[in-house]
Amino acid sequence: MRRLPPLTALEAFVQVARLGSVKAAAEELALSTPALSRRLQALERYIGRTLFERKHQAMEINSDGVALLNDIAPALDAMSVAVEKIISGGNQLRLRLAVLPLFASQRLFPHLGELREAYPSLHIDIETTPHAVARLGEGLDAAILLARDIDPSLYSQPLSGVENIHLIASAALIEKSPLTRPSDLAEHTVLLHRDMSTIFDDWKDAIGQQDIQPVAIDSYDSGPLMLEAAAQGLGIAVMLESHFREARDSRLVRLLDSEIESSYRYYFVCRPRALQIRAVKIFHDWLISSDI
Repeated sequence: MRRLPPLTALEAFVQVARLGSVKAAAEELALSTPALSRRLQALERYIGRTLFERKHQAMEINSDGVALLNDIAPALDAMSVAVEKIISGGNQLRLRLAVLPLFASQRLFPHLGELREAYPSLHIDIETTPHAVARLGEGLDAAILLARDIDPSLYSQPLSGVENIHLIASAALIEKSPLTRPSDLAEHTVLLHRDMSTIFDDWKDAIGQQDIQPVAIDSYDSGPLMLEAAAQGLGIAVMLESHFREARDSRLVRLLDSEIESSYRYYFVCRPRALQIRAVKIFHDWLISSDI
């Protein structure tokens, strides 16, 4: 039997072919760009043909590359599935998911029973860790993020449409210290979520009052704690309309009723090759089709 080229070289080829970029493929495989280029060049030397047309900051696969990709990509995908089955013991599927606490409590957990009924062998390890993107492929399979945009080298799927920005506060606080116009924020503390650090500035820009300065700005890394802080009268939370709607907390009221769209939204994110993992694919397809 003819000797095969190194598996790492074939893997590098498939990732560059699928992503169209050596840089993106290197990030996906946790390699430096020069190291991945060397693997690609070694494969081309072994075959005796070029597989790509090199263009500025892009790699365009040629006809020889397409033929090779069509033949070997399914085999590599099947190998990945086989290894995943061995790791999972053949029966149990396991997903390592990072998710923000507020999305988990308000939108994900109320529906996880439906997922368990449909896929009883799927189990999910859930983390509320910061810096989830950096750990994709290294301890995490996928993440649900709140962001303005996502690194284009990652696979991403928006989980919500455009939402308005809401100012949320305790009814008791507003009764004591009314807030009927934006300038009244100068008498209050503003609460911001770490993952939406610019949302208050966005709101001020939209109403044309960039000079508004609250008493202080307090930062939170937990949406549930931020809502509780607002309910306890500790400040004015600047959040999305779904956060207020799904909270269903009679202690909270919405202020100023301005219809200002936010650039922040929830995304499902993973590395492109993670979708070849059955647990990730099942969860992704269920999440998108459920319209959670």
